[in-house]
Amino acid sequence: MRIFVFEYITGGGLLDTALTPSLVREGDMMLRALVSDLTVLDGVECLITRDARLAPLSLPIESRSVHSPEQFTQVWGETLSDVDAVWPIVPEHQQALGRITGAILASGKRLLNSRPRAVMTATSKIQTLRVLESAGLPVVPTFACEDVLPDIRGRWVLKPDDGVGCLGIRLFQDRDLLCGAWDHLEEGCIYVAQPFVQGTPASLSLIARDGEARLLSVNRQRMALMDEELVLLGCVVNAWDARDSGLRALAARIAAAMPDLWGYVGVDLILTEDGPRILEVNPRLTTSYVGIKDALGLNPAAVVLGLDAGGWPEVDSAESGRAIEICLEDSDVA
Repeated sequence: MRIFVFEYITGGGLLDTALTPSLVREGDMMLRALVSDLTVLDGVECLITRDARLAPLSLPIESRSVHSPEQFTQVWGETLSDVDAVWPIVPEHQQALGRITGAILASGKRLLNSRPRAVMTATSKIQTLRVLESAGLPVVPTFACEDVLPDIRGRWVLKPDDGVGCLGIRLFQDRDLLCGAWDHLEEGCIYVAQPFVQGTPASLSLIARDGEARLLSVNRQRMALMDEELVLLGCVVNAWDARDSGLRALAARIAAAMPDLWGYVGVDLILTEDGPRILEVNPRLTTSYVGIKDALGLNPAAVVLGLDAGGWPEVDSAESGRAIEICLEDSDVA
């Protein structure tokens, strides 16, 4: 099987835009990890595209350099013609993942990621949380700019509704300060507001298919506040035992509420004294993927490739594995 692993940020999706170094680092980390997991499998070959502004990667695969948006369109089409399947690593921002998903399906190639309806829902944080809340799931209260914000004391968070990572997330000391910022937001960008929820930032890494899910790992996120903006410094993959029955049940309920989730899915949440509160669903690879194989002794790419074979590939291990730290400050994996 020939697989086009398309990492959007490093693979030419932003050729008409200045690249953000932190996003390039994360993109390369996920790309390396996924390609490594795929190329150890019998009969699998990988192709990638590469933004010509970036140094080539030392990977045992075919890499096609792209220099301009016009050339990217041509190379994208040629690469689609040369493969059997596509695994997109694409942010939801500005409908990018939705567009790429549609193009893959239109080409008739196998899509190794979530289906269009799940992608469309997950592109909007507020829409995602409304879907989950209507299914009875615990979510962080989230409000649109036209909503009247409740009088909840304490800090508030402002973030782009389709934001990627922590980019654009701002913290305000109270509701009034946040309300004062509404009129000065970037035009054309939709923002949402959330009361700051005290707890431990975490994420779930899971495999989903047809309304079902298997939880792979529960990860701790390392966050910092810099100039009133939240920054992700890294994460600890498998920080807690994924055999926790409550979190397994939560993963299953998320998949049931969004049955078009497929393959690897990341869920951001806050672990509070009263239980988990969901922040968002990422229908694609997340940074935590980088440490899963080392943490669990399990190849998640092999699990995803086996989803169409019927039944559920084995994802539960007898041992809980070990914690693996992913550092985004210097891209080291410990």
